[in-house]
Amino acid sequence: MPEVTARGVRFHVQTMDAWEGSPGGAPRRAGAGPAPVVVFVHGLVTDNLSSFYYSLARPVSAAGAHAVMYDLRGHGRSECTATGHGAADAARDLFAILGELGHHGPVHLVGNSYGGVVALNAALARPDRVAGLILIEAYGPAEHAGEWTEGMLNSLGRTALALEYERQADQLLAMGWRQRGRQAATADALINGTSLMEDLAALDPVRPADLATLSCPVLAVYGEHSDVVDAGTLLLRSVPGCTLHIMAGHAHTLLREGTEELLEVMLPWLSHHAGTTVPAATRSPHAARPAAPAASAEPAPSAPFAPPVPPASPAGVR
Repeated sequence: MPEVTARGVRFHVQTMDAWEGSPGGAPRRAGAGPAPVVVFVHGLVTDNLSSFYYSLARPVSAAGAHAVMYDLRGHGRSECTATGHGAADAARDLFAILGELGHHGPVHLVGNSYGGVVALNAALARPDRVAGLILIEAYGPAEHAGEWTEGMLNSLGRTALALEYERQADQLLAMGWRQRGRQAATADALINGTSLMEDLAALDPVRPADLATLSCPVLAVYGEHSDVVDAGTLLLRSVPGCTLHIMAGHAHTLLREGTEELLEVMLPWLSHHAGTTVPAATRSPHAARPAAPAASAEPAPSAPFAPPVPPASPAGVR
């Protein structure tokens, strides 16, 4: 398992070289220079780098970018620390990980859900290190304190009680849902055993005045029915170089449920701003859709930072 120790914390990291997965491993066009680096930042609690591995990272790598994915501290296979789970610490972690990997120049950041909060804070803290932002269903932009954190904290509080007192990890494992059981155990340790809740409560929103200082180009993608779509509107209104794409029929889970359309938007944007290539057709309007996967006894992964819960348990965080 690839690991990097940064800021004294052990992080699980996966990378894909430029053109990995591309037919024939075609080289970047002559004179293009080193491959751009695209870093993927996932959401909270049960999310981890796997949500990007087969969805966005491989096509982005195949288009000629060097893809970097990592588990946030306390998530996936990264070390869980008692403190340091706020957005500012997460941004410092990001740049420390990149430093350990030898990436010291500007990178493009792709943040999903809470990963967008991390990416935004990173771009504001170190504008010299961020060449572009792709924000997918990103929390963070708001005009008033508590606009997006209050609902998240309420849901996390309910989840904390269910994980601790209903012993959901044990229930899931007893039902034979091993992956979901491990996710629940990780979520329990993170929510009930660290400063995560306090760190989230202390977060300030990224206000319009701060958004206006962003000097890098931004692509914001939100679902039409998302509960945070207003953040996309605020980004468009406040960020000088922002492009907003609303995905019809989708909500907060568009990374998983709208991957094809998301790539159709992302890859041309990266081509323009990072110099990658664009496949001749990521998906033809008349192309056959892939067959649905066979039914499984274990439920499909939930939305980013949604806790894995048995059917009778309370609803979790979205």
